[in-house]
Amino acid sequence: TMPAPPVPSKEGLVDFLHDGETHQTFYKLFGNLEGRTRPPVVVVHGGPGISHDYLLPLADLADQSYPVILYDQIGNARSTHLPDKPPSFWTIDLFLDELENLIAYFGIEDEYHIVGHSWGAMMGSEFIVRRQPSGLRRFVISDAPPAVALWGQSFMELLGKFPPDVKSAVAKGLADREGYWNALMEVYAVHGCRAKPFPKELEYSLLQVYGENADRTVDNAPILKEWSVIDRLHFIKIPTLIINGRYDIAQDYVVKPFSDNIPSSKWVTFENSSHTPFWEEREKYMEVVGSFLAE
Repeated sequence: TMPAPPVPSKEGLVDFLHDGETHQTFYKLFGNLEGRTRPPVVVVHGGPGISHDYLLPLADLADQSYPVILYDQIGNARSTHLPDKPPSFWTIDLFLDELENLIAYFGIEDEYHIVGHSWGAMMGSEFIVRRQPSGLRRFVISDAPPAVALWGQSFMELLGKFPPDVKSAVAKGLADREGYWNALMEVYAVHGCRAKPFPKELEYSLLQVYGENADRTVDNAPILKEWSVIDRLHFIKIPTLIINGRYDIAQDYVVKPFSDNIPSSKWVTFENSSHTPFWEEREKYMEVVGSFLAE
């Protein structure tokens, strides 16, 4: 058989009006929205504070006729940076407004899916609970906690198994940026991304927060202080797929409340993956997600 023609892609900036100011959201679209036969998939990245790059494997879904839209959230990477905004500017609703604006820009509000990864899935759950978007058909929660305390607990638990020098470098934090980065890479090689070599796109996304000249405005904002969505998950009525990896920081007890409280949900664990199964078990991930979206 002939190889499939390459999927077209385009990128650009979307104006995002907020409180009388115009900001820009960078997007990358794979596949064609015109004449589409399946709903588009909007992919929401993690952080808060990183970029879409590490989620580029999700563009594989375009091979299954889903147009795929990735974007950098406001304050990050190629979207408008706002280092002078006070911490109070950076709210969950700001990011939901930006997502809504992006969906309206592409004219897809009647029918689409969302795949959220880590913070992107936390955001996605808030989007559903707070906005009840009528056109959202299916939701994928990939490698995420339903409460920030569960994430912290899990991270500290897993970190506890590492040598003292790694633990102390993580404890010191960005006071010694290079030491912190190296320690983080040791932890991430086990619980972040087990693919070898470590994907350049993931490195790029993480450097948006941990790099030498990184703009840490979003990362430093108290967006997720004491955050939990557990007692509101029953408002997620649409079919939802929960994904985690066997070695994920989002380990089983972390994601279990999603499964327990979202009525129409199913849960798949990738046995050879950690926090990024779309790199670690890429083909299987696309198969699982693609067939869930097609149900």
